[in-house]
Amino acid sequence: MKTTDRRRLLQAGLGGLAGLASVPLLGSLAGCQQLPARPSRARTAALPTEKLTERVTLITGAPGNVIALAAEDGVVLVDSGAAEFARAVKASLAGSTVRTLFNTHYHPDQTGGNALFGKEGATIHAHVITRQWLATDYYVPAEDRWVKALPAHALPTVTFRQKGEMKAGAETIEYGYLLEAHTRGDIYVFFRDSNVLAVGDVASPLRDPSHDWYAGGWLGGRVDAMDDLLKLANDDTRIVPAYGPVMTRAQLQAERDMMLHLYDRTTQLTTKGHSAQDMLEAGVMNEVSRKFQDPYRFLYDVCKGLWAHYTNFGGNIV
Repeated sequence: MKTTDRRRLLQAGLGGLAGLASVPLLGSLAGCQQLPARPSRARTAALPTEKLTERVTLITGAPGNVIALAAEDGVVLVDSGAAEFARAVKASLAGSTVRTLFNTHYHPDQTGGNALFGKEGATIHAHVITRQWLATDYYVPAEDRWVKALPAHALPTVTFRQKGEMKAGAETIEYGYLLEAHTRGDIYVFFRDSNVLAVGDVASPLRDPSHDWYAGGWLGGRVDAMDDLLKLANDDTRIVPAYGPVMTRAQLQAERDMMLHLYDRTTQLTTKGHSAQDMLEAGVMNEVSRKFQDPYRFLYDVCKGLWAHYTNFGGNIV
């Protein structure tokens, strides 16, 4: 199915999608944000690191991945980890100062270190919608709680809507919007000279792919975003997801093909009024080789995401 078809959807599906409105809006979103458990104490010891290139280092376990580019005037970070890992991320930088920080989206396991690095003078970059989420209190249905807005020094101060480019020493950094893939504010960050591509939670080689439909993420957007990422990458590109191992272009292509198949099947069934449980019982998830930890949760979020996209539901603020 063409990108324009996915973004336009099917007018004939209105009846089936309307039926989804009967599903409680504030149902569990555990499969969407996959928020880490709130910890009792912060971690301070350095985290495991892996050199991807001469200039680019991967920091793992924060709880997800953080990418650090060493430049003459300081470090460029992609994502800052959860708040309880901020000191550990800093310790992993061996005394280097963070000058620039990119947030791939608003979830707290990617933005929890903003307060520390922002207070120390880092310039924070993000999509304008990510800043909107971080700048206001928002509700997490899965936990029936509100998350407070970040303080001013932790908010992105450089925002964009489509794409941009900057230099950090000898490295050219390209960044761009991935429309409605995991949230409504996802971005990629491409260290072009080092050929390292950070894709946030738009790719998910280990965890069940999730769609924060409450914030605009949906399966059609994920497929479109993966198509955009594949155009950027070549066979030598190191593709870094928010969680899990570094991927090759071939691995990203395989995940994209799986997502496209599931998009086609679930859209067809959802617009005919089938529920997530109906699709699970029909064996839709058995049509792909990958085994999901919680296939019902994935299908539930897919259904909600399709309905939310079709009705232009925007969650708390967007």
